Amino acid sequence: MLAFLGFLVGVLLVGGVLFLGASLLLGRGETQPPAELDQSPVELPDDRTVTGDDVRALRISVAVRGYRMTEVDWLLDQFALALDRRDDELALLRTRLREREEAAAGDGSAEGLDGGDDAAEGDREDRHA
Repeated sequence: MLAFLGFLVGVLLVGGVLFLGASLLLGRGETQPPAELDQSPVELPDDRTVTGDDVRALRISVAVRGYRMTEVDWLLDQFALALDRRDDELALLRTRLREREEAAAGDGSAEGLDGGDDAAEGDREDRHA
């Protein structure tokens, strides 16, 4: 009986030491305070629009209780792709607008622009439907 009691005390002691060690190492579960925006090491350009390459160049520091690097990297890749698609679409739309403006200026009338507005409204309605 004394051996069993010694074994039980030993198991409780080892379990308690492991629990205390894990608590000290991992913390008590409280959340980290929010990052201060003006002290962030991550910077994006202020003087121009953000591009996909800007997002790909971001490197976020990892803390002891940080983040899952693969998830954040995947998210940054998706964000960069969305920015690239946006930039491509804007370039295409600007080119189309310039072509219509040149065509309207060549005709000497604004009828080319009016037809383009109706077509654009139809495109918007199709996307929202």
